[in-house]
Amino acid sequence: MNEKTVVTGVIGADAHAVGNKIIAFALEQAGFKVINLGVMVSQEEYIEAAIETNADAILVSSLYGHGEIDCQGLREKCDEAGLKNIPILAGGNLVVGKQNFEDVAKRFEAMGFNKVYPPGTPIEETIADLKKILKID
Repeated sequence: MNEKTVVTGVIGADAHAVGNKIIAFALEQAGFKVINLGVMVSQEEYIEAAIETNADAILVSSLYGHGEIDCQGLREKCDEAGLKNIPILAGGNLVVGKQNFEDVAKRFEAMGFNKVYPPGTPIEETIADLKKILKID
């Protein structure tokens, strides 16, 4: 596989680190080069890392429920920074409270995200989607 680079981390003021490390490990095991920014990552940090590493995708995690707020405007900032076509994926506890995930996904897609995952999604599903998006056999 032509090694693809993925920037990942936990957005906003979220300090949930364990799942982030598991995601990074699984991506590496699947053959991706992973730039793991850790926790409490700003939109600008994702963008700077994606530019510096010539990343192929950005994978945003959020577990504290404020992911929807933290992700607003990320696509526009990517576009302005020259990352117009970079795939952006998000997953975790993206909103506060029990909400219909189809509605949450539609809001994220309207914000320019390529794929959105509910809590508990197996990382294998995300990896399979990344491979499709990045056209990896």
